[in-house]
Amino acid sequence: MKYRTLGKTGLKVSVVGVGTWQFGGEWGRAYAQQEADAILNRAQELGINLIDTAECYGDHLSEELIGKAIQGRRNDWIVATKFGHHFHRNFDRTDVYDPQDVVRQLELSLKALKTDYVDLYQFHSGPDAAFDNDELWEILNRQVQAGKIRHLGISIGSNENLHQTSRASAVNAKTIQVVYNRLDRKPEREVFPSCAEQNLGVLARVPLASGMLSGKYKPGSAFAADDVRSRRDAAQLERQMEEAEAIRRDEVPAGTDMAAWALAWCLNNPVVTCVIPGCKDPEQVAANAAAVELVKAGHPQDD
Repeated sequence: MKYRTLGKTGLKVSVVGVGTWQFGGEWGRAYAQQEADAILNRAQELGINLIDTAECYGDHLSEELIGKAIQGRRNDWIVATKFGHHFHRNFDRTDVYDPQDVVRQLELSLKALKTDYVDLYQFHSGPDAAFDNDELWEILNRQVQAGKIRHLGISIGSNENLHQTSRASAVNAKTIQVVYNRLDRKPEREVFPSCAEQNLGVLARVPLASGMLSGKYKPGSAFAADDVRSRRDAAQLERQMEEAEAIRRDEVPAGTDMAAWALAWCLNNPVVTCVIPGCKDPEQVAANAAAVELVKAGHPQDD
């Protein structure tokens, strides 16, 4: 495994992390505790030390599975979670960025994770109006001072949200999480230059374009009703699968796993600190980790 410094946090993170939206049950299957344990145990064996989750991946369900899985070895992990939503049922959640409620959300996350602190607490894809509430950031920074949060971050909803990115340092946020992959390069235009200027750590989410860059889906593929991808625009998904097929044919070297290539493609950008792909089982964890073999040396954030 390779490690990089996550911007101004000073945290040394594995370049490949574990995304855990799937633990919440919106990606076509439910997870038992033993399955979450197996995934995170394999990740640790491979040198992965970053877990990304959220309050609304289930009703703190993903966090609960993680908390039980890493109990007794909390200090081995960098745990990133998020705030801003109340989960009601699959695919149904309400935005809640009220400062006092966010503190309650934090307490619920800490309880679920079985910890007294989170390493990274991220504003979760909220609107600019909620982001611009100074009281929210004041109360969050008090939680930092109290030791319940080590660092603040912003998970921008639109991967072109320069407003929130540009104000990160002003609110004491030290990281940006953003959708970035070979099919979606919009952050390169404005978001990444702002991140570089502020020395923000960058977590690239959806680095496999929701599986489109995994090499597993061909044009015409369909998704089950309990898979979040079934709720997306069918024509857009088809275009993505067609473009991914062209990338596989024209850009991925023969004999190279497409998923590993796609993750390394993200990691070779000088602004990207780490990728946080999801994984359905320990085998996918290992396949994701293999991307480090394709990552070029000399990255500005290399540890």
